[in-house]
Amino acid sequence: MTGNPALAPAPVVEIAHLNKSYRRGSVVLPVLQDISLNIRAGEFLALMGPSGSGKTTLLNLIAGLDRPDSGHLTVHGINLSALTESQLADWRAANVGFVFQFYHLIPVLTAFENVELPLLLTRLSRRERKEHVDLVLELVNLSDRQNHYPGQLSGGQQQRVAIARALVTDPTLIAADEPTGDLDRQSAGEIMDLLTRLNREFQKTIIIVTHDPEAAAHASRIRRLIKGQLLNEPETQGE
Repeated sequence: MTGNPALAPAPVVEIAHLNKSYRRGSVVLPVLQDISLNIRAGEFLALMGPSGSGKTTLLNLIAGLDRPDSGHLTVHGINLSALTESQLADWRAANVGFVFQFYHLIPVLTAFENVELPLLLTRLSRRERKEHVDLVLELVNLSDRQNHYPGQLSGGQQQRVAIARALVTDPTLIAADEPTGDLDRQSAGEIMDLLTRLNREFQKTIIIVTHDPEAAAHASRIRRLIKGQLLNEPETQGE
């Protein structure tokens, strides 16, 4: 059955003719060329392509970690290029949860303390922070590991702590860069099942960068990049 286009979710991310290059000495290295892409609210998008294709750069631009050279990029209707560095940092903290391949947990902090970190920048009371952390640790099934340090956790458990940290501020957008790249197959499957649940049950908009076809299969849409350009192919649907 074909849905009513008027009822389709509005784009969260709108990108048109976006370009990004980096300079190495006197040499300009183009990374992204004429990228146009819309991402709908509640979508689960996988970006695939070989190393050096620009996947992570595109993810970083969408998440406000970098700025484009030219082109149009808005997230929730906000032109990120128009924000100052301070405004951009505030926008990231309020809107984006980050998940990385190597977790980026602080080894001298417990799982609870690692998850709590983003909340220390808010005006929440200590009791309110604890409520938020307890909730997301329960969501990722790690309530019984909250007092463990990263070195006492498996790779899959550390990544679940990282996902809980990304969720604790209740962002609308989750940006995940190779979230299963450092995990064994079983742990990778558990992480992707968790991200799928966050997308389907909690309507989180999720964008992942991955080389793994099994991880990408969890997404509702797959787009491929080659040499900084999105392929003009029928968009692949995941599960």
